[in-house]
Amino acid sequence: METLSGKKVSMNTKEMESSDVVEPRDEECVEDRMDYLIKIVTQFHDHLKERASHYLGYPANQDCNDYVALSSLLKFHINNVGDPLKESVNGVHSKRFEIGVLDWFARLWNIEKDAYWGYVTNGGTEGNLHGLLLGRELLPTGILYSSKESHYSIPKIARMYRMDFETIASLESGEMDCIDLKSKLIINKDRPAIINVNIGTTFKGAVDNLDLVLQTLEDCGFSHDQFYIHCDAAIYGIIAPLLDQGHTYTFKKPIGSVSISGHKFLGSPIPCGIQMTRKSYRHVLSNNIEYIHTIDNTISGSRDGHAPIFLWYGLNMKGCKGLQKDVENCIKNARYLRDRLKHAGISTMLNEMSIIVVFERPLDHEIVHKWQLQCLGNMAHIVVMPHVAREILDNFLDDLLPKRNTWYQDGKVLPHCLAEDIGISNCACSIHGK
Repeated sequence: METLSGKKVSMNTKEMESSDVVEPRDEECVEDRMDYLIKIVTQFHDHLKERASHYLGYPANQDCNDYVALSSLLKFHINNVGDPLKESVNGVHSKRFEIGVLDWFARLWNIEKDAYWGYVTNGGTEGNLHGLLLGRELLPTGILYSSKESHYSIPKIARMYRMDFETIASLESGEMDCIDLKSKLIINKDRPAIINVNIGTTFKGAVDNLDLVLQTLEDCGFSHDQFYIHCDAAIYGIIAPLLDQGHTYTFKKPIGSVSISGHKFLGSPIPCGIQMTRKSYRHVLSNNIEYIHTIDNTISGSRDGHAPIFLWYGLNMKGCKGLQKDVENCIKNARYLRDRLKHAGISTMLNEMSIIVVFERPLDHEIVHKWQLQCLGNMAHIVVMPHVAREILDNFLDDLLPKRNTWYQDGKVLPHCLAEDIGISNCACSIHGK
Protein backbone atom coordinates (compact mmCIF):
# COMPACT_ATOMS: atom_id res chain seq x y z
CA MET A 1 0.00 0.00 0.00
CA GLU A 2 1.03 3.63 -0.47
CA THR A 3 1.84 5.29 2.82
CA LEU A 4 2.02 8.79 4.27
CA SER A 5 5.44 9.37 2.76
CA GLY A 6 4.36 8.12 -0.65
CA LYS A 7 6.50 4.98 -0.31
CA LYS A 8 5.10 1.54 -1.09
CA VAL A 9 5.74 -0.75 1.82
CA SER A 10 4.99 -4.35 2.62
CA MET A 11 5.01 -5.39 6.22
CA ASN A 12 3.62 -8.16 8.32
CA THR A 13 1.34 -6.58 10.89
CA LYS A 14 -0.71 -8.15 13.60
CA GLU A 15 -4.44 -7.54 13.43
CA MET A 16 -5.24 -4.27 15.13
CA GLU A 17 -8.02 -4.88 17.62
CA SER A 18 -10.75 -2.27 18.00
CA SER A 19 -9.83 -1.98 21.69
CA ASP A 20 -6.22 -1.01 20.94
CA VAL A 21 -5.54 2.57 22.02
CA VAL A 22 -3.21 4.53 19.75
CA GLU A 23 -1.90 7.58 21.57
CA PRO A 24 0.05 10.34 19.79
CA ARG A 25 3.80 10.09 20.33
CA ASP A 26 6.40 12.82 20.23
CA GLU A 27 9.42 11.23 18.59
CA GLU A 28 12.33 13.66 18.51
CA CYS A 29 13.76 12.23 15.29
CA VAL A 30 11.65 13.13 12.23
CA GLU A 31 12.54 9.86 10.52
CA ASP A 32 11.50 7.83 13.58
CA ARG A 33 8.27 9.79 13.72
CA MET A 34 7.45 9.01 10.09
CA ASP A 35 8.35 5.33 10.52
CA TYR A 36 5.99 5.15 13.49
CA LEU A 37 3.17 6.86 11.58
CA ILE A 38 3.63 4.59 8.56
CA LYS A 39 3.54 1.50 10.77
CA ILE A 40 0.36 2.52 12.60
CA VAL A 41 -1.52 3.68 9.50
CA THR A 42 -0.55 0.52 7.61
CA GLN A 43 -1.75 -1.65 10.49
CA PHE A 44 -5.02 0.27 10.65
CA HIS A 45 -5.54 0.05 6.88
CA ASP A 46 -5.19 -3.74 7.07
CA HIS A 47 -7.54 -3.86 10.04
CA LEU A 48 -10.20 -1.83 8.19
CA LYS A 49 -9.83 -3.95 5.05
CA GLU A 50 -10.49 -7.14 7.02
CA ARG A 51 -13.41 -5.67 8.98
CA ALA A 52 -15.03 -4.21 5.85
CA SER A 53 -14.94 -7.63 4.18
CA HIS A 54 -17.14 -9.00 7.01
CA TYR A 55 -19.45 -5.99 7.35
CA LEU A 56 -23.02 -7.33 7.31
CA GLY A 57 -25.02 -6.03 10.26
CA TYR A 58 -24.66 -2.26 9.97
CA PRO A 59 -26.40 -0.01 7.43
CA ALA A 60 -23.42 1.52 5.68
CA ASN A 61 -22.12 0.98 2.16
CA GLN A 62 -18.44 0.03 2.36
CA ASP A 63 -17.92 0.45 -1.39
CA CYS A 64 -16.03 3.75 -1.16
CA ASN A 65 -13.15 3.14 -3.57
CA ASP A 66 -14.29 5.80 -6.07
CA TYR A 67 -13.84 8.58 -3.53
CA VAL A 68 -10.06 8.17 -3.51
CA ALA A 69 -10.13 10.42 -6.60
CA LEU A 70 -11.11 13.31 -4.29
CA SER A 71 -8.12 12.90 -1.95
CA SER A 72 -6.47 16.09 -3.25
CA LEU A 73 -9.29 18.08 -1.62
CA LEU A 74 -8.16 16.88 1.81
CA LYS A 75 -5.47 19.57 1.61
CA PHE A 76 -8.15 22.14 2.45
CA HIS A 77 -10.33 22.86 5.45
CA ILE A 78 -13.76 23.30 3.84
CA ASN A 79 -16.45 24.76 6.08
CA ASN A 80 -20.09 25.21 4.96
CA VAL A 81 -21.08 27.27 7.98
CA GLY A 82 -24.67 28.55 8.02
CA ASP A 83 -27.45 28.49 5.45
CA PRO A 84 -26.35 26.65 2.26
CA LEU A 85 -28.46 29.02 0.15
CA LYS A 86 -26.62 32.10 1.45
CA GLU A 87 -22.98 33.03 0.93
CA SER A 88 -20.78 34.04 3.85
CA VAL A 89 -17.48 35.88 4.18
CA ASN A 90 -15.84 32.46 4.42
CA GLY A 91 -14.79 31.72 0.84
CA VAL A 92 -13.50 28.17 1.44
CA HIS A 93 -16.80 26.33 1.20
CA SER A 94 -18.57 23.87 -1.11
CA LYS A 95 -22.11 25.29 -1.10
CA ARG A 96 -22.38 25.13 -4.89
CA PHE A 97 -22.05 21.33 -4.56
CA GLU A 98 -24.40 21.27 -1.57
CA ILE A 99 -27.14 23.10 -3.49
CA GLY A 100 -26.65 20.73 -6.43
CA VAL A 101 -27.16 17.73 -4.14
CA LEU A 102 -30.23 19.33 -2.55
CA ASP A 103 -31.74 20.05 -5.97
CA TRP A 104 -31.25 16.38 -6.91
CA PHE A 105 -33.09 15.17 -3.80
CA ALA A 106 -35.81 17.79 -4.26
CA ARG A 107 -36.59 16.27 -7.65
CA LEU A 108 -36.52 12.78 -6.15
CA TRP A 109 -38.97 13.77 -3.41
CA ASN A 110 -41.28 15.84 -5.64
CA ILE A 111 -40.83 19.36 -4.35
CA GLU A 112 -40.13 22.40 -6.53
CA LYS A 113 -36.75 24.11 -6.33
CA ASP A 114 -38.27 27.35 -5.04
CA ALA A 115 -40.41 25.49 -2.47
CA TYR A 116 -37.78 23.57 -0.48
CA TRP A 117 -35.07 24.39 2.02
CA GLY A 118 -32.49 21.95 3.33
CA TYR A 119 -28.86 21.23 4.07
CA VAL A 120 -26.26 18.48 4.26
CA THR A 121 -26.09 17.19 7.82
CA ASN A 122 -23.61 15.11 9.80
CA GLY A 123 -25.97 12.12 9.63
CA GLY A 124 -29.54 10.90 10.08
CA THR A 125 -29.79 11.87 13.74
CA GLU A 126 -29.02 15.52 12.96
CA GLY A 127 -31.78 15.43 10.33
CA ASN A 128 -34.19 14.10 12.96
CA LEU A 129 -33.03 16.77 15.40
CA HIS A 130 -33.77 19.51 12.87
CA GLY A 131 -37.06 18.09 11.55
CA LEU A 132 -38.57 17.51 14.99
CA LEU A 133 -37.34 20.88 16.24
CA LEU A 134 -39.25 22.48 13.36
CA GLY A 135 -42.32 20.53 14.43
CA ARG A 136 -41.97 21.67 18.03
CA GLU A 137 -41.46 25.32 17.10
CA LEU A 138 -44.43 25.31 14.72
CA LEU A 139 -46.63 23.45 17.24
CA PRO A 140 -45.23 24.30 20.70
CA THR A 141 -47.94 22.40 22.59
CA GLY A 142 -47.74 19.37 20.32
CA ILE A 143 -47.15 15.78 21.41
CA LEU A 144 -44.50 13.70 19.64
CA TYR A 145 -45.75 10.29 18.44
CA SER A 146 -43.39 7.60 17.17
CA SER A 147 -43.48 3.81 16.95
CA LYS A 148 -41.48 1.56 19.26
CA GLU A 149 -39.46 0.43 16.21
CA SER A 150 -38.16 3.98 15.63
CA HIS A 151 -34.48 4.85 15.76
CA TYR A 152 -33.13 5.41 19.27
CA SER A 153 -32.53 9.08 18.44
CA ILE A 154 -36.28 9.82 18.53
CA PRO A 155 -36.94 9.29 22.28
CA LYS A 156 -33.57 10.96 22.95
CA ILE A 157 -34.71 14.01 20.96
CA ALA A 158 -37.97 14.09 22.92
CA ARG A 159 -35.93 14.27 26.13
CA MET A 160 -33.56 16.91 24.76
CA TYR A 161 -36.43 19.13 23.59
CA ARG A 162 -38.60 18.33 26.64
CA MET A 163 -41.45 17.22 24.40
CA ASP A 164 -44.34 15.09 25.63
CA PHE A 165 -43.79 11.72 23.96
CA GLU A 166 -46.11 8.84 23.10
CA THR A 167 -44.72 5.50 21.95
CA ILE A 168 -46.97 3.77 19.42
CA ALA A 169 -47.14 -0.02 19.16
CA SER A 170 -45.82 -1.76 16.06
CA LEU A 171 -47.07 -4.62 13.95
CA GLU A 172 -45.01 -7.81 13.55
CA SER A 173 -43.52 -6.34 10.38
CA GLY A 174 -42.22 -3.34 12.36
CA GLU A 175 -44.73 -0.94 10.80
CA MET A 176 -46.56 1.57 13.01
CA ASP A 177 -49.86 0.25 14.39
CA CYS A 178 -52.32 2.95 13.32
CA ILE A 179 -55.06 1.49 15.53
CA ASP A 180 -52.89 2.28 18.55
CA LEU A 181 -52.02 5.66 17.03
CA LYS A 182 -55.71 6.46 16.66
CA SER A 183 -56.49 5.57 20.28
CA LYS A 184 -53.72 7.87 21.55
CA LEU A 185 -54.66 10.71 19.18
CA ILE A 186 -58.25 10.58 20.43
CA ILE A 187 -57.10 10.78 24.05
CA ASN A 188 -54.99 13.85 23.20
CA LYS A 189 -57.26 15.39 20.56
CA ASP A 190 -57.05 18.84 22.19
CA ARG A 191 -53.31 19.05 21.43
CA PRO A 192 -51.46 19.15 18.08
CA ALA A 193 -49.68 16.03 16.83
CA ILE A 194 -46.01 15.82 15.77
CA ILE A 195 -45.51 12.42 14.18
CA ASN A 196 -42.26 10.68 13.27
CA VAL A 197 -42.99 8.39 10.32
CA ASN A 198 -40.37 5.72 9.59
CA ILE A 199 -39.50 5.10 5.97
CA GLY A 200 -37.53 1.96 6.80
CA THR A 201 -37.21 1.05 10.47
CA THR A 202 -33.77 0.49 11.91
CA PHE A 203 -34.00 -3.23 12.68
CA LYS A 204 -36.70 -4.71 10.43
CA GLY A 205 -36.68 -2.27 7.53
CA ALA A 206 -40.43 -1.66 7.82
CA VAL A 207 -42.08 1.33 6.14
CA ASP A 208 -44.85 3.07 8.08
CA ASN A 209 -47.98 3.54 5.99
CA LEU A 210 -47.95 7.31 5.48
CA ASP A 211 -51.34 7.34 3.76
CA LEU A 212 -52.88 5.42 6.66
CA VAL A 213 -51.26 7.81 9.17
CA LEU A 214 -52.77 10.76 7.29
CA GLN A 215 -56.16 9.06 7.14
CA THR A 216 -55.97 8.35 10.88
CA LEU A 217 -55.27 12.03 11.59
CA GLU A 218 -58.23 13.03 9.43
CA ASP A 219 -60.50 10.47 11.13
CA CYS A 220 -59.50 11.92 14.50
CA GLY A 221 -60.39 15.44 13.37
CA PHE A 222 -56.89 16.88 12.93
CA SER A 223 -56.68 19.56 10.25
CA HIS A 224 -53.41 20.21 8.38
CA ASP A 225 -52.47 23.07 10.71
CA GLN A 226 -52.81 20.75 13.72
CA PHE A 227 -50.14 18.22 12.80
CA TYR A 228 -46.56 18.04 11.58
CA ILE A 229 -45.01 14.92 10.03
CA HIS A 230 -41.30 14.25 9.91
CA CYS A 231 -40.16 11.29 7.79
CA ASP A 232 -37.10 9.45 9.07
CA ALA A 233 -35.94 7.86 5.82
CA ALA A 234 -32.35 7.13 6.86
CA ILE A 235 -31.82 4.08 4.62
CA TYR A 236 -34.86 4.08 2.34
CA GLY A 237 -34.79 7.76 1.36
CA ILE A 238 -33.08 6.80 -1.89
CA ILE A 239 -34.43 3.26 -2.22
CA ALA A 240 -38.19 3.88 -1.99
CA PRO A 241 -38.51 6.50 -4.77
CA LEU A 242 -36.53 4.28 -7.16
CA LEU A 243 -38.80 1.26 -6.78
CA ASP A 244 -41.36 0.48 -9.48
CA GLN A 245 -44.17 0.76 -6.92
CA GLY A 246 -43.62 4.51 -6.83
CA HIS A 247 -43.40 6.85 -3.86
CA THR A 248 -44.45 5.80 -0.41
CA TYR A 249 -43.69 9.35 0.68
CA THR A 250 -43.42 12.65 -1.17
CA PHE A 251 -43.76 16.37 -0.53
CA LYS A 252 -46.93 16.20 -2.64
CA LYS A 253 -48.44 14.87 0.59
CA PRO A 254 -48.75 17.07 3.72
CA ILE A 255 -45.42 16.18 5.31
CA GLY A 256 -43.13 18.73 6.95
CA SER A 257 -39.65 17.28 6.50
CA VAL A 258 -37.55 14.31 5.38
CA SER A 259 -34.11 13.22 6.53
CA ILE A 260 -31.78 10.54 5.18
CA SER A 261 -28.28 9.26 5.84
CA GLY A 262 -25.91 9.84 2.94
CA HIS A 263 -23.35 7.27 4.03
CA LYS A 264 -25.78 4.38 4.13
CA PHE A 265 -27.12 3.27 0.77
CA LEU A 266 -25.30 5.83 -1.40
CA GLY A 267 -22.05 5.39 0.47
CA SER A 268 -19.56 7.98 1.73
CA PRO A 269 -16.23 7.74 3.56
CA ILE A 270 -17.63 10.01 6.27
CA PRO A 271 -21.05 10.02 7.99
CA CYS A 272 -23.40 12.58 6.44
CA GLY A 273 -27.04 13.09 5.52
CA ILE A 274 -29.70 15.28 3.98
CA GLN A 275 -32.41 17.23 5.78
CA MET A 276 -35.15 18.81 3.67
CA THR A 277 -38.23 20.80 4.61
CA ARG A 278 -40.58 23.35 3.09
CA LYS A 279 -39.11 26.78 2.43
CA SER A 280 -42.05 28.39 4.22
CA TYR A 281 -40.78 26.84 7.49
CA ARG A 282 -37.21 28.18 7.17
CA HIS A 283 -37.90 31.33 9.16
CA VAL A 284 -38.78 29.34 12.28
CA LEU A 285 -35.14 28.61 13.14
CA SER A 286 -33.40 31.44 11.24
CA ASN A 287 -31.15 33.93 12.99
CA ASN A 288 -28.91 36.40 11.13
CA ILE A 289 -25.29 36.30 12.34
CA GLU A 290 -23.58 39.50 11.30
CA TYR A 291 -19.92 38.62 11.84
CA ILE A 292 -20.03 35.53 9.60
CA HIS A 293 -22.37 37.27 7.17
CA THR A 294 -24.86 34.40 6.93
CA ILE A 295 -27.96 32.91 8.54
CA ASP A 296 -27.83 30.35 11.33
CA ASN A 297 -30.66 27.87 10.75
CA THR A 298 -28.88 24.52 10.98
CA ILE A 299 -28.29 22.36 14.07
CA SER A 300 -24.50 22.64 13.95
CA GLY A 301 -22.74 25.89 13.12
CA SER A 302 -19.63 24.75 11.29
CA ARG A 303 -20.50 21.98 8.82
CA ASP A 304 -18.27 19.58 6.94
CA GLY A 305 -17.68 20.99 3.45
CA HIS A 306 -16.23 17.73 2.14
CA ALA A 307 -19.48 15.79 2.69
CA PRO A 308 -21.51 17.62 -0.02
CA ILE A 309 -18.68 16.97 -2.49
CA PHE A 310 -18.67 13.26 -1.64
CA LEU A 311 -22.45 13.11 -2.12
CA TRP A 312 -22.28 15.08 -5.37
CA TYR A 313 -19.50 12.83 -6.67
CA GLY A 314 -21.36 9.64 -5.69
CA LEU A 315 -24.57 10.76 -7.38
CA ASN A 316 -22.65 11.64 -10.55
CA MET A 317 -20.72 8.37 -10.59
CA LYS A 318 -23.91 6.30 -10.22
CA GLY A 319 -26.70 8.34 -11.75
CA CYS A 320 -30.35 7.34 -11.30
CA LYS A 321 -29.96 4.22 -13.46
CA GLY A 322 -26.91 3.07 -11.52
CA LEU A 323 -28.64 3.61 -8.19
CA GLN A 324 -31.73 1.78 -9.44
CA LYS A 325 -29.54 -1.14 -10.45
CA ASP A 326 -27.97 -1.15 -6.97
CA VAL A 327 -31.46 -1.21 -5.42
CA GLU A 328 -32.53 -4.14 -7.59
CA ASN A 329 -29.34 -6.10 -6.83
CA CYS A 330 -29.64 -5.52 -3.09
CA ILE A 331 -33.27 -6.68 -3.06
CA LYS A 332 -32.36 -9.80 -5.08
CA ASN A 333 -29.48 -10.62 -2.74
CA ALA A 334 -31.66 -10.05 0.34
CA ARG A 335 -34.21 -12.52 -1.04
CA TYR A 336 -31.42 -14.97 -1.81
CA LEU A 337 -30.21 -14.79 1.80
CA ARG A 338 -33.76 -15.17 3.16
CA ASP A 339 -34.37 -18.24 1.00
CA ARG A 340 -31.07 -19.88 1.99
CA LEU A 341 -31.81 -19.33 5.69
CA LYS A 342 -35.37 -20.64 5.37
CA HIS A 343 -34.15 -23.71 3.49
CA ALA A 344 -31.82 -24.38 6.43
CA GLY A 345 -34.79 -24.27 8.83
CA ILE A 346 -33.93 -20.90 10.37
CA SER A 347 -36.60 -18.41 11.42
CA THR A 348 -36.35 -15.56 8.92
CA MET A 349 -38.26 -12.43 7.90
CA LEU A 350 -37.84 -10.02 5.00
CA ASN A 351 -40.35 -7.23 4.48
CA GLU A 352 -41.61 -6.56 0.97
CA MET A 353 -39.03 -4.67 -1.13
CA SER A 354 -36.69 -4.53 1.89
CA ILE A 355 -32.93 -5.11 2.10
CA ILE A 356 -32.87 -6.03 5.82
CA VAL A 357 -33.06 -9.75 6.60
CA VAL A 358 -34.08 -10.58 10.19
CA PHE A 359 -33.28 -14.06 11.50
CA GLU A 360 -32.58 -16.16 14.58
CA ARG A 361 -29.74 -14.81 16.69
CA PRO A 362 -26.63 -17.03 16.53
CA LEU A 363 -25.68 -18.65 19.83
CA ASP A 364 -21.97 -18.18 19.13
CA HIS A 365 -20.78 -14.67 19.90
CA GLU A 366 -17.77 -15.24 17.63
CA ILE A 367 -20.14 -15.38 14.64
CA VAL A 368 -21.78 -12.15 15.77
CA HIS A 369 -18.43 -10.42 16.24
CA LYS A 370 -16.81 -11.71 13.05
CA TRP A 371 -19.70 -10.65 10.80
CA GLN A 372 -20.58 -7.56 12.90
CA LEU A 373 -24.23 -8.55 13.23
CA GLN A 374 -26.70 -6.27 14.97
CA CYS A 375 -28.78 -8.18 17.53
CA LEU A 376 -31.98 -7.40 19.39
CA GLY A 377 -33.31 -9.93 21.88
CA ASN A 378 -33.36 -13.30 20.09
CA MET A 379 -33.10 -11.66 16.65
CA ALA A 380 -30.18 -10.68 14.47
CA HIS A 381 -30.20 -8.91 11.15
CA ILE A 382 -28.13 -8.42 8.02
CA VAL A 383 -28.39 -5.25 5.94
CA VAL A 384 -27.73 -6.15 2.31
CA MET A 385 -25.98 -3.01 1.10
CA PRO A 386 -24.37 -2.52 -2.34
CA HIS A 387 -20.98 -3.82 -1.11
CA VAL A 388 -22.57 -7.10 0.08
CA ALA A 389 -22.03 -9.36 -2.90
CA ARG A 390 -23.54 -12.85 -3.05
CA GLU A 391 -20.08 -14.29 -2.45
CA ILE A 392 -19.95 -12.57 0.95
CA LEU A 393 -23.38 -13.99 1.83
CA ASP A 394 -22.23 -17.48 0.81
CA ASN A 395 -19.13 -17.11 3.00
CA PHE A 396 -21.32 -16.09 5.92
CA LEU A 397 -23.66 -19.06 5.41
CA ASP A 398 -20.72 -21.44 5.06
CA ASP A 399 -19.54 -20.15 8.43
CA LEU A 400 -22.93 -20.12 10.18
CA LEU A 401 -24.71 -23.31 9.07
CA PRO A 402 -22.17 -25.99 10.12
CA LYS A 403 -21.72 -24.32 13.52
CA ARG A 404 -25.48 -24.01 13.99
CA ASN A 405 -25.87 -27.76 13.44
CA THR A 406 -23.53 -28.41 16.38
CA TRP A 407 -25.49 -26.05 18.67
CA TYR A 408 -28.72 -28.02 18.38
CA GLN A 409 -27.58 -31.53 17.41
CA ASP A 410 -28.15 -33.21 20.79
CA GLY A 411 -31.62 -31.71 21.25
CA LYS A 412 -30.80 -30.29 24.69
CA VAL A 413 -30.89 -26.73 23.33
CA LEU A 414 -33.64 -25.67 20.93
CA PRO A 415 -33.81 -22.62 18.65
CA HIS A 416 -35.72 -19.70 20.15
CA CYS A 417 -39.32 -19.11 19.13
CA LEU A 418 -39.56 -15.83 17.17
CA ALA A 419 -43.32 -15.90 16.53
CA GLU A 420 -43.93 -12.77 18.63
CA ASP A 421 -41.03 -10.95 16.98
CA ILE A 422 -41.49 -11.76 13.28
CA GLY A 423 -44.82 -13.60 13.08
CA ILE A 424 -45.88 -17.25 13.20
CA SER A 425 -45.52 -17.70 9.45
CA ASN A 426 -41.83 -16.72 9.62
CA CYS A 427 -40.99 -18.74 12.74
CA ALA A 428 -39.25 -22.09 12.30
CA CYS A 429 -39.12 -23.15 15.94
CA SER A 430 -40.12 -26.64 17.10
CA ILE A 431 -43.73 -25.50 17.57
CA HIS A 432 -44.38 -23.28 14.56
CA GLY A 433 -41.96 -24.78 12.07
CA LYS A 434 -43.85 -28.05 11.67
